[in-house]
Amino acid sequence: MKHIELRDLDVSRIGLGAMGMSHGYTGAGVDDAESVRTIHRAVELGVTFIDTAEVYGPYVNEELVGRALKGRRDQVVLATKFGLISHTGRSGPTDSSPENVRAAAEGSLKRLGTDHIDLYYQHRVDAGTPIEDTVGCLAELVAEGKIRHIGLSEAGPDTIRRAHAVHPVTAVQSEYSLFTRDPEARVLPVLRELNIGFVPFSPLGRGFLTGAIRSTDQFDSTDFRADNPRFTEGNFQHNLRLADQVADVAVQIGVTPAQVALAWLLAQGDDIAPIPGTRRVARVEENTAADAVRLTDEQLARLSSLPPAAGDTHTEAQMRVMER
Repeated sequence: MKHIELRDLDVSRIGLGAMGMSHGYTGAGVDDAESVRTIHRAVELGVTFIDTAEVYGPYVNEELVGRALKGRRDQVVLATKFGLISHTGRSGPTDSSPENVRAAAEGSLKRLGTDHIDLYYQHRVDAGTPIEDTVGCLAELVAEGKIRHIGLSEAGPDTIRRAHAVHPVTAVQSEYSLFTRDPEARVLPVLRELNIGFVPFSPLGRGFLTGAIRSTDQFDSTDFRADNPRFTEGNFQHNLRLADQVADVAVQIGVTPAQVALAWLLAQGDDIAPIPGTRRVARVEENTAADAVRLTDEQLARLSSLPPAAGDTHTEAQMRVMER
């Protein structure tokens, strides 16, 4: 597995998103033993970048990751997130007040079974707390050794600049894939100007780009895709046709559609470390093998010219707390 640097943080070129092991997707939480095996296999394959968050579950995903990494903690860069759960009693979708940041960090450290978090992200920008106050608190946690690096998730350019002026931001995490190109226009240029790394989540289009999703009947009632605009009837059929074009490229070169989608992402820059999520050993083996896939200029151009996916990436309420 090749490595890159997110600013000054060394990580494997492909990471592992742990959310779906416990939260959000059909089958989440039904086989923790397989999820633990998946994390172990990822580490064996050279994955050093593991991503979770307190809100996944909530809490149980961090506990799962902590159990899986017992005895392996020093082999990985461990990332988690705060801000979508309030420990201070505040109402509303976000809380990044300094008091909440400290409470969240202490909880995550305990659940993860570690004395430090390598990369600690603000999960969504909190309109009720100046970003300077939040990052000021995070800087104190860095000085105390409880976290090593500061990250932001789904933040807009102005917030990124303001945060970075208080303390260097190591990485920004946003949804980015062949289906979601939004960061290219506003966010990526700022990150490259400031030498901040980029971590794409949902790099497989929430399953669309694997070729395995053919009907919304595959989702149970707990699956957040059931009411996601990308998966509504008209949008779903349009997006299936785009996924089929990715599959065509995969057939040409004898790899899987997921590997094509990840290889395209890796070709977008050496400051990008996607975190495809899975809870299955076979999938983590497939995803990590994408590190060796090379697309031709013609294939890259064909994929880059695909029209945008139909439908917003999130519901209307969720969109209001993104890129602000």
